[in-house]
Amino acid sequence: MKDFDMNIVIGSRNKTKIQAVKEIFPKMTVIPKSVPSGVSAQPIDDKETMEGAINRARRAKECHPGSIGIGLEGGVTYLKNGLFLCNWGALITSTGKLYTASGARIRLPDEFKEKIDNGFELSTIMGAYARKKNIRHREGAIGIFTNGKMVRAEMFAHVVTLLRGQMEYWSN
Repeated sequence: MKDFDMNIVIGSRNKTKIQAVKEIFPKMTVIPKSVPSGVSAQPIDDKETMEGAINRARRAKECHPGSIGIGLEGGVTYLKNGLFLCNWGALITSTGKLYTASGARIRLPDEFKEKIDNGFELSTIMGAYARKKNIRHREGAIGIFTNGKMVRAEMFAHVVTLLRGQMEYWSN
């Protein structure tokens, strides 16, 4: 498989997502494309968040046939003991093989539940909570709630590492 010599198209113009892909694929050309996720602006569970990542990867790949498509999607999910941050990634090879992976989770404050249930996006809630702008393009919620020990680009880099590892393993 020659996927390692091809361009990567990431289905986003978000700086943290682009940085994550460039970090894990440093020798490849990374082309950001704004593509729709096909899911709600605030994905609410793992299924919807994963679907958004897969949709982004497929649509990114369609922009440049013969390339690798990557989609990264952040969301929230309800678990037994609260609302958690979640994130998913998808990678589609030039031959159409799909790989998916999920990454870090962290519990969000209980007061976020009502706002999420009322249709607010986590980025809006975080901006008001942390009194900062553009958190989704910087440290992300993970950066705020880990006191900077992990930031959004690192969280997505973890997911991209899992995707790359699967692609390399299964191509051997």
